[in-house]
Amino acid sequence: MSEATIVRRALGLLHKRNLVLSIHDPSFPGAPGEDTGRGSPYTRGGREFIEFVAGLGFTGLQFGPQGQTSPDNKSPYDGTIFARNLLSVDLLALAHDPRWAGILPAHSAARLTAAAPQGGRRVAHRQVHTAMMDALDEAHAGFVARRNSLATLEPDTRAATDTLIADFAEFQREHAGWLERDTLFNTLAELHGTDDWRLWPPQDARLYCPHPDEAAAEDRRRARLLLTHAPALERHAFQQFIAHAQHDDLRLLTGRLGLKLFGDLQIGVSDQDRWSYRALFLAGYHMGAPPSRTNPDGQPWNYPVLDPAQYYQHTDHTPGPALEFMAARVGKMLGEFDGLRIDHPHGHVCPWVYHAHTTDSLRAVQAGARLFASPHLPELADHPALARHAVARPEQLNITRPRHADDWVRDLDDDQVRAYSALFDTVVAAAGAHGREVSDLLCEVLSTQPYPLRRVLERHGLGRFRVTQKADLQNPADVYRSENAAPADWIMVGNHDTATVWQLLQKWQQSGDLAAQARYLAQRLAPAGADIDDIAALAQSLEADPNRLALAKFADIFASPAENVLVFFADLLGYAEPYNVPGTVNDDNWSLRIAPDYASAYAEHRHQATALDLPRALAMALRRKDQPPSPELDEVLAQLDALARA
Repeated sequence: MSEATIVRRALGLLHKRNLVLSIHDPSFPGAPGEDTGRGSPYTRGGREFIEFVAGLGFTGLQFGPQGQTSPDNKSPYDGTIFARNLLSVDLLALAHDPRWAGILPAHSAARLTAAAPQGGRRVAHRQVHTAMMDALDEAHAGFVARRNSLATLEPDTRAATDTLIADFAEFQREHAGWLERDTLFNTLAELHGTDDWRLWPPQDARLYCPHPDEAAAEDRRRARLLLTHAPALERHAFQQFIAHAQHDDLRLLTGRLGLKLFGDLQIGVSDQDRWSYRALFLAGYHMGAPPSRTNPDGQPWNYPVLDPAQYYQHTDHTPGPALEFMAARVGKMLGEFDGLRIDHPHGHVCPWVYHAHTTDSLRAVQAGARLFASPHLPELADHPALARHAVARPEQLNITRPRHADDWVRDLDDDQVRAYSALFDTVVAAAGAHGREVSDLLCEVLSTQPYPLRRVLERHGLGRFRVTQKADLQNPADVYRSENAAPADWIMVGNHDTATVWQLLQKWQQSGDLAAQARYLAQRLAPAGADIDDIAALAQSLEADPNRLALAKFADIFASPAENVLVFFADLLGYAEPYNVPGTVNDDNWSLRIAPDYASAYAEHRHQATALDLPRALAMALRRKDQPPSPELDEVLAQLDALARA
């Protein structure tokens, strides 16, 4: 019986529906001879890693946002909404896969990979961005050359090119709604020498958001641009076609391996999309994060927020432009993934907004307000423009509390909950229309859960995130403690914004917190028949062996009531380096990669107990005192123990 089969049997005994590995595109390893300096799930190295993950027993993968990022900003949460990131394209496939008819010369692909840093643990984003875009321009030129010389091509190459032409035309028809805007943005950025549309001539900056008396003129200008720059527009569209086709191919692999693929519905909006859809956003306000346990100072994200006045048509309750935009966005993602991580769902239900026109955005976000919970309040006259969007009434507010407090709104009737749920209902409806279960939606609710958000999640039977490394061990009711999780929740030791558990071991040793962690985990994982002395002895052994304590930290999430487990790739592999440090801007953020020798390195780290050993962690969770005994349990434990000894 394979390791994956045994692990999945153990997950069943622990009532776990999903065991998902979280990883962003750039972090994937590269195979020798193909590495461009940045990871991708679509390359040979990426596909081999996915097969490795499936072999460990994981049931799914959760990617980060896959939108296009700019040369100056590699954060995936600032990427485009509809367009895919071209830096993830597998260039060698364009040179060697017969499907692509060799549109990229093999020597060009070899030259790019030879110039890339091999085996590096960090992505050189700007270097990769420049090299990849040059190669993809060359690939489009190769496609045009093949198309223009069809009659002279060898039969196999001609047939492959004919298929490419037909598939590309179908892609353009299917995605015309967003493709025109995205390709026109890139073409204008080239024309004006900058992707900062605020520096463009006014008629181009306002192309999709003209003044009412200029709408007809802008329509005519857009038609002229589409005609004049048709070759450049096609080039950008063809590059997106490549990226989308390779993602479709990957889904065939994940389906064959029995892996669910989860996308990331980021709350952020790229500057490119802000230009394309500016007419849909609320004027005068940005969205950010208020002060919280996770970020005491708040975070001025400067993201736009959809205008509530455009949720519905004015004449009736049918969806208006904002809800149609949301439905198109979510529908596209659900056509490409088996489920979605909903980034910062607060932003879809009760967004925290602040004045956009200010020189001190940090101070502005700290003085912000909840968009739908700011009716006219004589005591607080700082956001009068929000009163027209209020759902909560003054008597339903606890104005003695800070505006960002979870209990600022203290009660709502069902009609008000439906109003708060407008965008979220659109997401859930799209999931149903694509044959997805509500449980295929992961809601990134962290330390704060405002009352309206709690009511909306309850309306749909959705859970929240439980990040156990953040648990307050002195507070039995703390939201991050594993025993407080609900079945619908997603539980994890850490995520892309936290330290890895292997970093935390060093921190806990230095701070003296290792003993408290050991005592807590011993209580949670004490085996059947253990008495007070046995639990104390277990705590002492965990404190004495930090690596075993790390294993217990993983066992703790498997022992929780939550049915869904998320593991960040750095925690799996034993890395003691951060992936992203929130609130900071530096070259290391978003750039950590998996080394090419990950398989042998993981085997060694697993042997030394310095990486996640799934069989051992699952066995520890299954041996706890409240796990019901059964013959199947005994059989699975024997199989897990055999794997651990191997």
